[in-house]
Amino acid sequence: MPATGRSYVIAGAGIAGLTLALTLAKFGATVVVLERNPVLQEFGAGLQISPNARRILDRLGLGDAIAGVSLEPAALDIYPRGRERPLVSLELGRIMRERFGAPYAVMHRADLANLLYKACRRFANIDILFGVRNWDVVSHARGVTVAIDEAGGQTRNSRALAFIGADGVHSQTRQQMLDGSAARFGRRIAWRCLVPADLVAGQIAPDRVSVFLGSGFHLVCYPLPHRQQVNLALFMPSAHPDGGKDVPAVARPGARMETILAAAGAGWTPWPLFTVETASWHRGNIGLIGDAAHAMVPFQAQGAAMGIEDAAVLGPLLVNEKSAEAALRRYAEIRRPRTGRVAALSANNGRIFHLPWPLSRGRDLVMRLQGPRAHLGRLGWIYGYDAEDTGRH
Repeated sequence: MPATGRSYVIAGAGIAGLTLALTLAKFGATVVVLERNPVLQEFGAGLQISPNARRILDRLGLGDAIAGVSLEPAALDIYPRGRERPLVSLELGRIMRERFGAPYAVMHRADLANLLYKACRRFANIDILFGVRNWDVVSHARGVTVAIDEAGGQTRNSRALAFIGADGVHSQTRQQMLDGSAARFGRRIAWRCLVPADLVAGQIAPDRVSVFLGSGFHLVCYPLPHRQQVNLALFMPSAHPDGGKDVPAVARPGARMETILAAAGAGWTPWPLFTVETASWHRGNIGLIGDAAHAMVPFQAQGAAMGIEDAAVLGPLLVNEKSAEAALRRYAEIRRPRTGRVAALSANNGRIFHLPWPLSRGRDLVMRLQGPRAHLGRLGWIYGYDAEDTGRH
């Protein structure tokens, strides 16, 4: 159903917010996106785009552009503590396309945000406001009225059918408008870094994701050929969200991982891992998507993918349901069970990855016996999910 004449306001110009804006605009809706930062910003580095998210982005017309700035890894190599050769290489590449109908890719997070932003800019019915100082939302029977304090000091009022908070893990929409809980710090830090590819040549395969497992930590590495860099993410325990001034020392990482860590030097940036569990994803015609609703630990690399799926489900519902409130209610019914299941899997992975010796020996034995394709069946419910089909039922 064409949505011409319908309007929506989205808080947050991140991946989830821009994907929703693009989805709604393709139906003909008018969208205003509010962003507090003065320019487009996506902190962090690497991003894994699995088939369940990639098929959505491809349908939005971004497939070729993503292919130009991403790597389709052939496999994921797993190195248990101190091991110099992979214990197992989980197949990706061609078999992911064959099984799930879309590629598995890795890329820089900012590159995806930029592609989404450029796609949004091509729509006259999307207005993205940067540097917004504040906004106030009043909900009423026919929609919402949003008072927006713009960057230049002027104020504008915008009428819309719904207000959607895509404003991240510390969402103002969740905490102030929906009386939701604050995000919870899980006492873990992801130390992130980009290093020139030539500094780690020979330490990781140039066409694969490499994961190094240790007692209480793990390191994820993958090439970003478009940037001639390698993304590193080192996950470590931490009592405080700021992580302290220095990267914690890794005990006995093994020669290969030690070389990789040395290449990073002091270039690490801490990213505290917060999660969100909130009883209410919506109230009336105000709702949440992405990390604002269900931030999870990144140990299944599905955080961004869940936000992209949210947008693909919610967009058509906002257009087709009789009211925004009905759309948000149906969206929550569809998405909560899935995001909860993915979050639980991600949390369990974190425990498994960080097992101490000798428990890690059992983990390693299971991985080796399962072989290079076991993940295709075990994770098929994630990768084979079609958000658009789900939203139609």
